[in-house]
Amino acid sequence: MSTSVALRRSAAEGLGTLLLVATVVGSGIMAERLAGGNVALALLCNSLATGLGLATFILALAPLTGAHFNPAVTLAVAAHGGLPWPEVPLYIVGQLGGAFAGVATAHAMFEMPLFIASDHARHGGGQLLGEFVATFGLVFLILACAKYRSIPVTAAAVGAYIASAYWFTSSTSFANPAVTLARAASDTFAGIRFADVLPFVGAQLLGAFAGAVALRLLRFGAASSRSNATPFAGVSWGLGCSCCEGQERSFGALPIGQRGLQRGLNHPQEKFIDLAREKEALALEPPVQDQDEG
Repeated sequence: MSTSVALRRSAAEGLGTLLLVATVVGSGIMAERLAGGNVALALLCNSLATGLGLATFILALAPLTGAHFNPAVTLAVAAHGGLPWPEVPLYIVGQLGGAFAGVATAHAMFEMPLFIASDHARHGGGQLLGEFVATFGLVFLILACAKYRSIPVTAAAVGAYIASAYWFTSSTSFANPAVTLARAASDTFAGIRFADVLPFVGAQLLGAFAGAVALRLLRFGAASSRSNATPFAGVSWGLGCSCCEGQERSFGALPIGQRGLQRGLNHPQEKFIDLAREKEALALEPPVQDQDEG
């Protein structure tokens, strides 16, 4: 992949993470100001805005980068073969930069200093378990939605999950190392004390690892019991011919083989074969050629 393509993907991840964090922090500020001290109402507003916003950002940016917006998701997708490891640092750098830019954007909209160290304490074993559970569920969901091969389905599922996880986890579901670190620079409803960031991030990474492993085990178990099962094969598409060059994409919820969807769109005469038994993700029929008569 060319350097310019890699940088554009990193910038797209940064933009998506910026919009996500601006939504989380900005809606938290607005909700706290309007809720009149009713914390439950403020959390409801914050969770709805975050879930809906996240779904729309995934819809907009998934065709470009996969719309991870989250280092834990990026690592899980790479571990499943859906993103080349050399691209992982660029994704994470974009996500971290976008997260802090999102905090600054939200603060600027509400005429606050761009960065304010948070003193919102979030600690204890219960909250760390909440972060483990939230990130486990998020990664498991993203990878499990792969079978639908649909960006709208995944966007709706992830947005709904995050909105609900605000309520069923004790930590209000940060579930994102980049966002967690940036929220330490926001002394608002969505903030977190810097001293609590490292334990949160550790719990998130453990949860992401456990979610990815759990799905892999379940998929392999299903594949061994059903001859027509389709195991997770990572998420990449677009390589292999001149007309597909430069159209590579990666998305953590679309496991359609090593060449994949874009090639299928460009070459309708080639059909996809079920991935049940072979390590090879795709078999292509040779194109039909006209033969001279006589």
